[in-house]
Amino acid sequence: MREPWVVGVSGASGTPYAAAVVRGLLDAGQAVDLIVSRAARLTVLDETGRPFRDAHWAEDLAAWLGRDLAGADLRHWPAGDLAAGPSSGSYPVRGMAVVPASTAACAGIAIGLSKDLLQRAAEVNLKERRPVVVVPRETPVTRSHLEHLIALHDAGAVVLPASPGFYGAGAAASAAQLVDFVAGKVLDALGVPHTLFRRWSGELAAARRDADPA
Repeated sequence: MREPWVVGVSGASGTPYAAAVVRGLLDAGQAVDLIVSRAARLTVLDETGRPFRDAHWAEDLAAWLGRDLAGADLRHWPAGDLAAGPSSGSYPVRGMAVVPASTAACAGIAIGLSKDLLQRAAEVNLKERRPVVVVPRETPVTRSHLEHLIALHDAGAVVLPASPGFYGAGAAASAAQLVDFVAGKVLDALGVPHTLFRRWSGELAAARRDADPA
């Protein structure tokens, strides 16, 4: 039986995080069901210059991810389709990542609003006690934002802010390396193997550089 990971992309800035998570899941041989909210489509267009259209989702996703998706186990569900597979707990999935997670998406999931398929799918995965990772990127945050994140935590979600670490590449880290760090932490929370960042080994970066051959 096919058991995909659901990846929900909301309208917050940070669509490179979503692309890196999807690439990481596919690289690990995982099936992916993708939900891109209406607001996220505007953000994808703004941050990449590329559209994301329901009728051309495979073509647009390949351009967004920068790879050929032939043979990839991918399915796309329109955000307005509240009768889609992920809207039901009987639809078999392994869990879900909401990346990036806007404050509106976090609030909607926390209170069970189900205003679109992304929010409904996240609520379903929480009620079914499946892994759910929520990646807020907003900063600074208000009290209401924090209360919604606490509610998500209490409901069983992993709240994983888009907060990259620098110990893998140091101050000279590229934007891609910082994105991959956050994506790797999402995959860690889902239990999916990856090689997106150098893991902490207890050895300082200076010592590693001295030990590396010239």
